[in-house]
Amino acid sequence: MSIAFGTGTTRAVKEKVLALIRSGDLGPDGKLPTERDLAERFAVGRRYIRQALDALEEEGLVWRKQGKGTFAGQPVDPMGDLAAKITGQTTALEVMEARLCIEPELAALCADRMTEEEIARLRHLAQRQFEATDPQATELWDGSLHRLIAQCARNRPLLTAYSLLDRIRSNPDWVTLRAKGRSAASLAVTHNEHLAIIEAIAARHADSARIAMRDHLQTRFDALRDAPDVDLQATEARHG
Repeated sequence: MSIAFGTGTTRAVKEKVLALIRSGDLGPDGKLPTERDLAERFAVGRRYIRQALDALEEEGLVWRKQGKGTFAGQPVDPMGDLAAKITGQTTALEVMEARLCIEPELAALCADRMTEEEIARLRHLAQRQFEATDPQATELWDGSLHRLIAQCARNRPLLTAYSLLDRIRSNPDWVTLRAKGRSAASLAVTHNEHLAIIEAIAARHADSARIAMRDHLQTRFDALRDAPDVDLQATEARHG
């Protein structure tokens, strides 16, 4: 069930937690402060903190582990160590080639398996990405949208493969590189392509969803290939 905001306080708290996540000050495990600490930091009641975290968890931006706390992003995948090794042996363009092989099939599966509520979440994430005002926020919402598609395909081997690529592409140098390939015009194109993917999934057209995702990733591949300093960044990544 989607989170309904009763007051502007919860929305404000949610934005503050997002800002904290984007700041990169959470440590290597991405653990957020406790609800009590967040309540004290933002000078609000704990119920507002819980409501904000519920909303962020629904959007795939945080996850919780009982007895351990709340963490940014998604649960650590066992492929993480392998991803760290591969990052130093591949390039951003090779990762995009791999995404072109995997993500169109994930989108096609979603056309058969995604619930109406999950499709509504996809629309929300696409809008938030379009409204983002800085590269960090753009990256955050874009990653969340693609991650939700991977999860909702409900195929564990494919999700593991996607998680490996997602972990590799979180390399800070590559995040910067992707930002160089974006502009106001390209962001508008991305938004329209995201909507095309979502509409194909919502219409339950697997082939159309597959094609829409492939077209979207090909656009991003071309932008990345033509971005300034792409060769230098790729070399740095290889020897990273």
